[in-house]
Amino acid sequence: MGSEKKSFPNIESRRRHILRMPQAVYSASGIVVNGRRLKSFVFTTDIAIIRNCDADAVFAVYPFTPQQAISQAIIQSSYIPVFCGIGGGTTQGLRTLTLAQSVEGQGAMGVVMNSPITNRNLLAVSRVVDIPVIITVTKADTDIAARLMAGASILNVACGPDTARVVGLIRAQFPEVPIIASGGKNDESIAATIAAGANAITYTPPSAAFLFKEMMEKYREET
Repeated sequence: MGSEKKSFPNIESRRRHILRMPQAVYSASGIVVNGRRLKSFVFTTDIAIIRNCDADAVFAVYPFTPQQAISQAIIQSSYIPVFCGIGGGTTQGLRTLTLAQSVEGQGAMGVVMNSPITNRNLLAVSRVVDIPVIITVTKADTDIAARLMAGASILNVACGPDTARVVGLIRAQFPEVPIIASGGKNDESIAATIAAGANAITYTPPSAAFLFKEMMEKYREET
C-alpha cells in the first residue's frame, strides 16, 4: 500500500499547445532555491516560448553583451523564475557587478556567469548580490574547488558531448555541490547526464520558427 504512487489532479486550459520538457528530466533530484524545487531550465530568451512551456525556470543567457532592458523584459514577462546571464566572456569587471545588482533588483532568482570569468571577478559578484551565482563549466580540467571558494553557488556544466563524463568527475570529487547540466535533445542523453550526478537539466528548445513550421504542416494535413 505504501509503495503505490499517488495520483494528482492535472488541470489544463484551452492553451494546450505548449512546449513540454523531456520526460526524463523529472527523474532528476532538482535543486531547491528559496523553497522552489527546480529540475528543468529552459535555455532561451524567447518570451513566447517562456510563456508557453512547462519548465521550472528560465536560463536567460545569450551571446551578446548583457543589457538591462533585455533582462527586464524577460523577468517581467515570465511567470517562472529567471536566472540571468551577466557576462563572463566579453563582459567582465565592474560591469558584471552592475549587471548582477540590476537583475537582482528586477527580480531574477540567480545570475549566470560564463567560464572565462576570473575567480576574483566571480568573488566580487558573489559579494554584491544575495541571490545564487551560477558559474558555467566548459572543460574537464576546470579548478572546481577554486570556483566554489570564489563564491559559486551552483555549477552549470556545458561540455557538449562530454557533459555526462565531466558531471561524473565533478560529482565524485564534490558529492554535495549543486549541478545543472545540459542534457542534450533526447531522453537517453538526459537520463545519462542525471545518472552521472546532475541535479537539474538545461534544455534548449526548438526555435519558435521551427515550432510554427510544424504547426503549419499539421494544419495543411487537416485541410
